[in-house]
Amino acid sequence: MAYLYLALAIVAEVIATSALKASDGFSRLGPSLVSVVGYGVAFFLLSLVLRTVPVGIAYALWAGLGIVLVALVGVLMYGQRPDLPAVLGIALIVAGVLVIQLFSRVTAH
Repeated sequence: MAYLYLALAIVAEVIATSALKASDGFSRLGPSLVSVVGYGVAFFLLSLVLRTVPVGIAYALWAGLGIVLVALVGVLMYGQRPDLPAVLGIALIVAGVLVIQLFSRVTAH
């Protein structure tokens, strides 16, 4: 169940971050509310994840997958095209997440 919560937390954070861009510095009410609520939901779900998943593992997955998804939202919603160094950096992040998931034996205490 923890990894389902983590996936939902990541989705909530990506929605909140995307709305943050649309909020135009919190000058637009709708996107501003989506950001605040989205971050609240994301952190609540992350707190549930941390009951059973080690903080380093949870945060690595949260940050890595969040970066990739926000970059995709930037391309799809805002027409922000990453250059080659950005794509390579994102690929390294994905590789890091895969290494953690496939090979890490860290457990929660």
